[in-house]
Amino acid sequence: MDFPEFFCYVSILACLFPIMVNSIGINYGQIANNLPSPEDVVPLVKSIGATKVKLYDADPRVLKAFANTDVEFMVGLGNEYLDQMRDPTNAQAWVKENIQPHVPATKITSIFVGNEVLTLNDTSLSDCLLPAMQSVHAALLNFGLDKQVTVTTTHSLAILQTSYPPSAGAFREDLMDPLCETLNFHQKTGSPFLINAYPYFAYKGNPEQVPLDFVLFQPNQGVTDPQTHLHYDNMLYAQIDAVYSALASLGYKKLPVHISETGWPSKGDEDEAGATPEDAEKYNGNLIKLMSGKTGTPMRPNSDLNIYIFALFNENMKPGPTSERNYGLFKPDGTPTYPLGITPNNVVGRNTTVGGGSFGNAVTNPYYPMSSSTGYMSISSARVSYMPFIEFYLHGKL
Repeated sequence: MDFPEFFCYVSILACLFPIMVNSIGINYGQIANNLPSPEDVVPLVKSIGATKVKLYDADPRVLKAFANTDVEFMVGLGNEYLDQMRDPTNAQAWVKENIQPHVPATKITSIFVGNEVLTLNDTSLSDCLLPAMQSVHAALLNFGLDKQVTVTTTHSLAILQTSYPPSAGAFREDLMDPLCETLNFHQKTGSPFLINAYPYFAYKGNPEQVPLDFVLFQPNQGVTDPQTHLHYDNMLYAQIDAVYSALASLGYKKLPVHISETGWPSKGDEDEAGATPEDAEKYNGNLIKLMSGKTGTPMRPNSDLNIYIFALFNENMKPGPTSERNYGLFKPDGTPTYPLGITPNNVVGRNTTVGGGSFGNAVTNPYYPMSSSTGYMSISSARVSYMPFIEFYLHGKL
């Protein structure tokens, strides 16, 4: 497919994605050997109306390609380099090499330092987390970028000790010290609290007990929190509100919560219930419809849903079960994995020609820079126990 054909094809996406969306966040992973070049990805991202991209590294090719596109970027600094980032000199060098050259042309708005560190049960990592975050923030301050770029980290739902009902949400006691340290950092610097949440794993682990409609945002009778009397008709909102409750119990009621990852695979192994194109289309499509409505969760109805869908592409080199390689909204050739019902806000990206070759042939090799996150190689949220949310549905349904 050459580029005139590609831009024609991108326009056709408007027919495949007919629902208007104001803002979509998307995870752009690159653990694959057959993905298009970053220049070719720009019009694809714009075709779905995505205005925010989460990158698992600071790939200069991607950041350069998205210059002057007005797309906001969250970039990652991997777990394997937390120890090095404790040294302010190293953090200063990293920011100088990976962030400073790209702003303001590329709208880098956040750096997440480490991926789900606190639930890896590795004190050598968790002890480095806050010092690394502080060093990176200090480097941004030195370059005058601290008002534009915040510093944060991602967490899995395994940080919760209690999640049933959502109003009783509480963090794990054994994580309280390092967690409170990072919460204080968020409050002082104004950065958001990031959670990776996957209702898919609740269904995969208990398909006989978990109602599929409840996790896919389909019409269902829902459940009511006995303490707040708030009604929940989907699991993701219950998960988010459990986090809000846990934060409020520690005095961080006003701290913003962003969902840095959520998604549904379109293909899986025989024992991976629900991993089908039909269910993936329902989960992501219905979620995007909710995001377009600009309404929050039952507990925070006036708060915007800041959600990053996982992921932009299927990634053929990710380890683990088949589902790990099939979370993408798109196949590597740029065709949709399934229709979602999205109307792009801006179909064609920039006025100039993007790239030089054809979309189908502009294949890039996986990029593993110093800042890549090995924690992202597999979706570690699979280790989370979702039984509390299952019990919430079984015992709280009307």
